[in-house]
Amino acid sequence: MRKTMADMGNLWEDLRRQARQLENEIDLKLVSFSKLGTNYSSGRDYDSMSLSPNSLLLTNTKPDASESSPMLNKASSEHMFDTMAMEISQLLARLTEVNDRMVEYTQNISVSSPSAALLHTLQRHRDILQDYSHEFQKTTANITAMREREDLLGSVRRDISAYKNSSGLNRRSDLYLKENEHIRNSERLVDEQISIAIATKENLQSQSKYLNSITHKVNSLANRFPIINSLVQRINIRKRRDSIILGVVIAICFILLILYAFH
Repeated sequence: MRKTMADMGNLWEDLRRQARQLENEIDLKLVSFSKLGTNYSSGRDYDSMSLSPNSLLLTNTKPDASESSPMLNKASSEHMFDTMAMEISQLLARLTEVNDRMVEYTQNISVSSPSAALLHTLQRHRDILQDYSHEFQKTTANITAMREREDLLGSVRRDISAYKNSSGLNRRSDLYLKENEHIRNSERLVDEQISIAIATKENLQSQSKYLNSITHKVNSLANRFPIINSLVQRINIRKRRDSIILGVVIAICFILLILYAFH
């Protein structure tokens, strides 16, 4: 019985030693984890300030090779965050297992109820586990929220940058297309004016050829039939002579009528 009690006491001390060791490791890990969350938040805030639209509008410069370091720090911080979160989760699981074994110990040490000191020690270890779990969950939730926020802002910035780049290209393309359209319209108007001038020239040339052909035909007819020309001239001369004779006759008759009237 004494040996059994001694073995149980050694088991309790071994469990307490494991619990204290795990609690110390978790405490150190949580301190580093909290610092990582603080540095992560500061780095993200600086990155957001340096990459804000107002600063981009003020500087109007492109990122150089020196600005690639925040991206490297970001990737390194995220990898360290995931690694430490996994390690702390494993330590908390081991500490939970040790606490469960300590609870089983207090239930199996004897038929009588365990001592108040034993229960106080057990409750203290359980409170420490609860505090560490709460702090770990709180830090994890804060860093996760910051990561989601930064991913959302990064996506928005990428969309804005892509929209600005595409808008600039579209504006330049529109200007080029409008200028090309104006040039084509000018060329079309010039072609129309040239076509009208060519058509007018061809029309004048055809009319000139037609008049020249008529003149040539008339001249050829006049040259071919000179008798007709002389006959026409004689007819015109006879018409003028008949008109003169008729006028003289009318004048004589008029004079005779006047003389007859006075006598």
